[in-house]
Amino acid sequence: MKIVYIAGPFRGDNSWAVETNIRRAEEAALEVATVAGMVPLCSHTMYRYFNGTINDGFWLKATAELLGRCDAVLMVGTWTMSDGAMAERELAVDLGIPVFSRVSDLATWLEGGVPRE
Repeated sequence: MKIVYIAGPFRGDNSWAVETNIRRAEEAALEVATVAGMVPLCSHTMYRYFNGTINDGFWLKATAELLGRCDAVLMVGTWTMSDGAMAERELAVDLGIPVFSRVSDLATWLEGGVPRE
């Protein structure tokens, strides 16, 4: 099975904004599984309660390591306004990992099509 890294904003101006970003990523992860039949890797949900426990450098390296082990990346939410998500997209491109902005394009790609962001 293909593994899809979910990339999008995490941080926000307040707890509500952070939770909204996490929920958006969670919804996309479920859609990756149910619509595209792929395994979502959603670091938003994996690390949601770790905020402030270890320095940001560790988490940035950790998520980059996870992304590098995936077959594709799905950009979600207002990712163009997130420095972290923009960096994840750039890393994926540098590594030759396909980047998508719609789950339907993931399914097409899996079937041998080439739609990408």
